[in-house]
Amino acid sequence: MLGKSDGVATITLNRPEAMNALSQPLRAEFCEACEDVRNDETVHVLIVTGSGQRAFTAGLDLKELGKSGLGPANDRDASTNPVFALTEMPIPVIGAINGVAITGGFELALACDIRIASVNARFADTHARVGITPGWGLSQKLSRFIGLSRACELSFTGQFLDAQTACDWGLVNHVYQPDELMPAALDLASDMTSIDRDFLKVYKDLIMTGFDRSLAEGMVYEHQISVPYNAGVSMDEVENRRLAIVERGRKLKG
Repeated sequence: MLGKSDGVATITLNRPEAMNALSQPLRAEFCEACEDVRNDETVHVLIVTGSGQRAFTAGLDLKELGKSGLGPANDRDASTNPVFALTEMPIPVIGAINGVAITGGFELALACDIRIASVNARFADTHARVGITPGWGLSQKLSRFIGLSRACELSFTGQFLDAQTACDWGLVNHVYQPDELMPAALDLASDMTSIDRDFLKVYKDLIMTGFDRSLAEGMVYEHQISVPYNAGVSMDEVENRRLAIVERGRKLKG
């Protein structure tokens, strides 16, 4: 389910009766919504959340997999795979994790650039419990986000990680009461809409590309991007923006 308002798009996984499990139809709908957002020049920020308060998403629909197998879920095509649809999103993605994010749902949460959570949120990697290896990045991302030892503990046990501990470990940025989660996500997104959309795209690419490389390689990439980009920046524009920052600081302080 896709909604848009004031430069912010929201995609809501809407299968609450099935814990928002990622069936093939839901994956297709999600990817279509992501394509719509990618092509909409008026959207600066995307929020991804789940319907209800019980689940962000319980991951792949295991009942469906029992009939169709893993084949359709293993592709890396942004037009059919929700994780890669988010990976290719050029604008910031905020994950408003409203409930459990299990296995494939955990992978979808990890695909968001920024994660905030409800107190109802819990994360679990049950790949080992069901005997299926991750295919959407969890085995590589989780240890980078929370550390190797913690990632191994979660993945080798399938234990649940509560929202506050996830925040303490740096997996999510903030934890809210359920009715405060979406207002907080919208406030955060609204703040980002005050930044030029094209600049957000450049900066996101700079951060994400560098994150996938070694520090030395990332520094080289930053230099390659920043030198030509900054050469085209008007100093008058910089001064105007500096004054706007000063005024913004005064308002926030007041």
